[in-house]
Amino acid sequence: MKKTILGTACLFGMFAVVLGAFGAHGLKNLVELEAVATFETGVRYQMYHAFFLLALGLLPSEVLKSKKAIYICTVVGVVLFSFSIYLLALNSLVVFDFKVLGIVTPIGGLFLIAAWAMMGYGIMKSKNVK
Repeated sequence: MKKTILGTACLFGMFAVVLGAFGAHGLKNLVELEAVATFETGVRYQMYHAFFLLALGLLPSEVLKSKKAIYICTVVGVVLFSFSIYLLALNSLVVFDFKVLGIVTPIGGLFLIAAWAMMGYGIMKSKNVK
């Protein structure tokens, strides 16, 4: 599980850098500035959660027993939150109206909040953290 968590953290971080560069250099010529800012929000949250997964993967198992559930909530949250934001920001470039997926973004946010809450609760409950 540790390799999976750390590998996913690296992938999320790498793609956040790639998408951030695209947003900063390529996207501003294609969409409105507001859409670029929206896109950058998705990148920022993806990077935050890459670091979150790094921390999760590096925490000893004795400290946190529910790593798998936290990992799943984080991955689902990033995919629903950040990727729906990417699609919404690129909406003017495609025929399909991604605004119908707008409800997905807050659901992704709830998964991210749940991951943070589970990690915090697990750390506070642990007898191995002084």
